Amino acid sequence: MEIFEFQNLFLTSLKPGDYVGFTFFIGSMAMMAASVFFFFEYFNMEGKWRTSMLVSGLITFIAAVHYFYMRDFWAEFQVSPTEFRYIDWILTVPLMCVEFYLILKAFGAKVGLLWKMIFYSVWMLVAGYLGETVFRDSSPLWGFISTLGYIGILYEIWLGSAKKLADNSNDPALQSAFKALAWFVLAGWAIYPLGYMTIEGSGWLSGALDPSSMDIIYNIGDAVNKIGFGLVIYSLAVASTAKMRANN
Repeated sequence: MEIFEFQNLFLTSLKPGDYVGFTFFIGSMAMMAASVFFFFEYFNMEGKWRTSMLVSGLITFIAAVHYFYMRDFWAEFQVSPTEFRYIDWILTVPLMCVEFYLILKAFGAKVGLLWKMIFYSVWMLVAGYLGETVFRDSSPLWGFISTLGYIGILYEIWLGSAKKLADNSNDPALQSAFKALAWFVLAGWAIYPLGYMTIEGSGWLSGALDPSSMDIIYNIGDAVNKIGFGLVIYSLAVASTAKMRANN
């Protein structure tokens, strides 16, 4: 009986050929594995890099828990778990923005940059949620409002104060990592506004993709973006920790 319940816990109602459900399952397992890795690597880092590794682990851990519930929701109702996605994003996306502040803090980043990035991310997500649920008939308008928050984040890391701090750091490892993170936000996050345009009935690209296809794209994109984001932070932390230890 206990073995049967254990199997049900990890294979709740998933049917053969349910590729959307499989990607929810793979996403939850991949991000949980990444969390374990980041939390263990926390102890191998020095100083401020422990905080960066902790935040990376929290991002993937929060996402893993939400994906576990999203998989069950999908398996039971065969409907995209929109609310669960936004609960996940409203927690993890601001944390990803916090990472920019953490890696630039030693080079003069002010708390104002932190709050600005958090504000833009919350603006983007709240407007996106309203357009996808409460005001679905006017989703293009809310999508535009949401995109303004996304553009604010892009501006800060490609042209604004965050970019200038990275350029002035004279740290090749930091500059390389910052550029990789910036590309994650530009290219990796681009799937979300594109997916928003496919909202059935009101989206500018309505009908272009099957809704279940967007769930697969979101699931893969989330895992790649969040784990990849953390791995970039990890590589920077390893390089900086090695440098610190060599100088001591």
